[in-house]
Amino acid sequence: MERRVFDASFKRMAIDLSYARGSVKEVADELGIDPGRLSKWRQKDSSPVRSTEGLSDDQKEIKRLQKELKEAQLERDILKKAVSIFSRGDGRYTDS
Repeated sequence: MERRVFDASFKRMAIDLSYARGSVKEVADELGIDPGRLSKWRQKDSSPVRSTEGLSDDQKEIKRLQKELKEAQLERDILKKAVSIFSRGDGRYTDS
């Protein structure tokens, strides 16, 4: 079986999406990667996870909406990347 190599931008998107969703397994399944691999990427990641303690209700709502927007943008970027990979036309991803 051929070893898959993931570039830094894919790893970053996967890590961010897993934090946004709060579920490593869900994101890993969606992206077709091993949950253990995604967990390792998250462990190596140095981005701090921000707390919402001490924020007003409006600030918490803004944070929640920003999180939703970021998740939607990450999903869009991942789908764009997948479409470009599968539409290359090199014959690797077709049934024929």
